[in-house]
Amino acid sequence: MENNNKTELMTEGGIAKKIFFFSVPLILGNLLQQLYNTVDSIIVGNFVGSNALAAVGSSTSIICLLIAFSQGLAVGAGVIVSQYLGAKEKQGVQDAVHTAIALSAILGVIITVGGICFSSQLLRWMHTPAEVFDESALYLKLYFGGVIFSVLYNMAAGILNAAGNSRRSLLYLAVASVTNIVLDLVLIAGLHMGVAGAAVATDISQLVSCVLSLLFLMRVPADYQVSLGKIRVQKKMAARIITVGLPTGIQNMVISFSNVLVQSSVNGFGAAAMAGFGAYMKIDGFNILPVMSFSMAVTTFTGQNYGAGKIDRVKKGMWVTLAMGFVYTILTGVLLLTFADPLMRMFTKDAAVIAFGKQAMRYFCPFYFLLSIMHGLAGTVRGTGKSVPPMVILLTSLCLFRIIWIQFVLPLFSTIDGVFVLYPVSWAFGTVLMILYTWKGKWLVVKR
Repeated sequence: MENNNKTELMTEGGIAKKIFFFSVPLILGNLLQQLYNTVDSIIVGNFVGSNALAAVGSSTSIICLLIAFSQGLAVGAGVIVSQYLGAKEKQGVQDAVHTAIALSAILGVIITVGGICFSSQLLRWMHTPAEVFDESALYLKLYFGGVIFSVLYNMAAGILNAAGNSRRSLLYLAVASVTNIVLDLVLIAGLHMGVAGAAVATDISQLVSCVLSLLFLMRVPADYQVSLGKIRVQKKMAARIITVGLPTGIQNMVISFSNVLVQSSVNGFGAAAMAGFGAYMKIDGFNILPVMSFSMAVTTFTGQNYGAGKIDRVKKGMWVTLAMGFVYTILTGVLLLTFADPLMRMFTKDAAVIAFGKQAMRYFCPFYFLLSIMHGLAGTVRGTGKSVPPMVILLTSLCLFRIIWIQFVLPLFSTIDGVFVLYPVSWAFGTVLMILYTWKGKWLVVKR
């Protein structure tokens, strides 16, 4: 039910319909964001070469590592805002929104400085091959020069999503995607700027989405409207946002750290493996990001209904989300395996690079449904404000387990298969742990 202040509450009406139509803009938005990241790689791979493709692809894990905490903070703010909206507490919404924007601005500056200063050292630590090191370092430093726009946009999108207005963030991502693709063609294919062109194009497109989303928040006639004069850190509200967002932020950072370790293991197999794995990771995003969108949708749905004390709707919403994620991942897994060769050939014509990408696909695609179950359950629990248990479970399965595997199991393999099989095994482990936790139901107790 959309009211006149552009806030869509999901505390009434058909559950499947509410979650589905809220998820669709999130899915399309994430796919658009992945699209312009993928276009970077496709244009770089075809117009610059496989080493440049490896440089862009191997940088992804470092980027995710350094911005992961800001994404967790956005999740925390979204949970708090959605709960206040569900409880219809206008002042709480206002305090949460303005504190969240202030926190994201501060964090954006910190990540920008840290990314520029430490990206080269991280690449050395990851054993990045010499033939791609300089291009990787250049790409990262230019990318982090504009990362504050990404941090601010993520927070603005988190606020919009918490208000049920996911269509608006989709619109701004669409504009940013078109901007990025056009700039890629101009800077890389036209002006031959190489990986520098890819980074600059991404920075400008993120600036566009950031400005558009903040302008909307300042103009929307809603409880979550932003006023520049009110943007400041309110200690009590900041503490509450951080209490919910910190576990998710830590979870994202540590999981990203484990992905850096995995990327380091891939780097040991040479530039072709780096390029193939990096290219498939772009395709992989088209499957994983919708799963994360379902998780984000059920977090908002749960937050609003938990805030309104409607526990039965929370339970039903969880099952609807699990069903949607399962169907989606099975269908897309089959499609990716069916069209594996032409998909990889979009990035490069190098046979060795294509072979590594298709090899990763065979390990990943049949098991994405496990990831959808794990994140669907985690998103539901997180919506109640209990973000520590999902953090512990996801860190155990997606980080600690992977580190142990890399240290003790990977040396038993003589090929890169040992790296690829790690992913579905860790997903299965995390799914089992998440099911065991949610089965008890203690997380559904409402405390006032």
